[in-house]
Amino acid sequence: MNERQSSPRGRRIGRRTFLGTVPAAVAAGIAAPALAGQVSTPPAAPAPAAAQQADTPLHFGVETLKSAENVIGVRFKESEEEMLLRGANRNLESYQALRTLEIPLDTEPAITFRPYLPGKRPPAAGPRMKTLRVSAPVVRVTSSLEDLAFQPVTALAPLVRDRKVSSTNLTKMYLARLKKHGETLKCVVTLTEELALAQAAQADKDIAAGKYRGQLHGIPWGAKDLLATKGIRTTWGAKPYETQVIDLDATVVERLRDAGAVLVAKLSMGSLAQGGVWFGGSTHNPWNIERSSSGSSAGPAAATAAGLVGFSIGTETLGSIISPCSACGVIGLRPTYGRVSRYGAMALSWTMDKIGTICRSVEDCALAFNAIYGTDGHDETVVDAPFAWNPDVPLGKLKIGYVKADFENQTPPANMNEEAKKRFEARMAIMKDALDVFRKAGASLVPIELPDFPAQAIRFILSTEAAAAFDDLTRSRGIDQLTAQAPGDWPNQFRMHRFVPAVEFIRAQRARTLLMRKYDELMSTVDVFLSATGGASLVATNLTGHPALCMKAGFVDKMPTALMITGRLYDEATLLRVALAYEKGTKWGSMNPTI
Repeated sequence: MNERQSSPRGRRIGRRTFLGTVPAAVAAGIAAPALAGQVSTPPAAPAPAAAQQADTPLHFGVETLKSAENVIGVRFKESEEEMLLRGANRNLESYQALRTLEIPLDTEPAITFRPYLPGKRPPAAGPRMKTLRVSAPVVRVTSSLEDLAFQPVTALAPLVRDRKVSSTNLTKMYLARLKKHGETLKCVVTLTEELALAQAAQADKDIAAGKYRGQLHGIPWGAKDLLATKGIRTTWGAKPYETQVIDLDATVVERLRDAGAVLVAKLSMGSLAQGGVWFGGSTHNPWNIERSSSGSSAGPAAATAAGLVGFSIGTETLGSIISPCSACGVIGLRPTYGRVSRYGAMALSWTMDKIGTICRSVEDCALAFNAIYGTDGHDETVVDAPFAWNPDVPLGKLKIGYVKADFENQTPPANMNEEAKKRFEARMAIMKDALDVFRKAGASLVPIELPDFPAQAIRFILSTEAAAAFDDLTRSRGIDQLTAQAPGDWPNQFRMHRFVPAVEFIRAQRARTLLMRKYDELMSTVDVFLSATGGASLVATNLTGHPALCMKAGFVDKMPTALMITGRLYDEATLLRVALAYEKGTKWGSMNPTI
């Protein structure tokens, strides 16, 4: 995003002002590269190290150092503490100087994460396929267009293309449903009615003139409210940004607009992409409005499940697509890290954020993903890899693993009550039934074990990056305005992760490389693997950047339960192909909530 946030003091700080706030020794170090070749007289020699030590004022003493040593897990000798004390104080002055420097929220760190290992960069992509080969369910158009509300895009697209239903009328139907059910579900932040009707009218005009742009042309969709939309507020679900308007469209918004899709709403998200609670309340689950939609893409998942949009776009950093899609019973595709540009999207964790699709069918996910993937010249993490969709690949030619611990030999904990035990056993039965569906579809399944690695021990990478992203909000006490204030919520997490030592953060990133190697080795033995949505692989694969998809696999207590499929890096095509086989072998995709 190009929007610049004001500094905590409400003013921009120019380079000259900034240098004036920096101690002389630090300022000289910052200014020297910019002034190289411009200074005709040699600079004064730096003061000896001993003199610098003596001149440095003490902001904290040895006792503070000792407390810090407890945090970082080391113990220095008293002579060592005395030696490093003034240097540590001098560093503090550098930190204070940097805190006065305005750093816009869209500024990436000068460190880039790549999910592929050295020598394993994917091949370059060819031209994007304009049209994908998908099924086209035949549906009857009745006098009430609301009968189409739950139809997949694969059914709606031919109706719009063949002008059996106008995009304008389809858009009006979804806008009416958003107005009717949006407040009940608390899933709508901003209705984009004026824009939607204009885009729909243009779609109808283009299609009538024979200018059909593809299978999303004229299809209404909803955006998670962290995607910038020019002239329309983008709130990030957080009270401090409730009136924020960013003067650009996110790349994903641009690409869907170019594909002819119609933006009907900005949908709710947990404050700053955590959970389902935003400044308007908690997003409800359309299967049971007494329950949460879970996860920060709660609004897109709820709206898609409730038939309020044709499809939607969400984001995931650590479960924010998989979790709400599991809860709401829709298809959630979390692509490979660096597959879809995040330009114009709120940054939470620069090395973990991903943008994905939320739909009512697997093929809808393929259509939406086909429109948004690929490089854009803005987000340098995006890799130009192909998306070779082929729905006819025989399952028998693929290596499909399943996480043995999630499917076999599980017994409920001894202290579990009878009601919870029944739910546990029902979920296990669903997981085992899922394997049978794949076998009937011709798959040969192999049990696997996940790599033995403490992935949970490095998940603080996410919260540390998030604390850095919103450090100015923490310092200005803007976090006090966030709705959720419990220990696990962002305000406390941002404060807590201010105390993560840089050395420990970098060590965690190095450990992450080891985790990547282990999952690379695992994925060399299978094309995809099946697991529970809340299993150990969720954290690990968000750290490694692997793509995953969740889909409805049955019901427990009248609520959806889901299956998760994880694929190889940049191979969303195979992942979707395997999911399609499961969808065709079950009845779950045709079951929708009543609200």
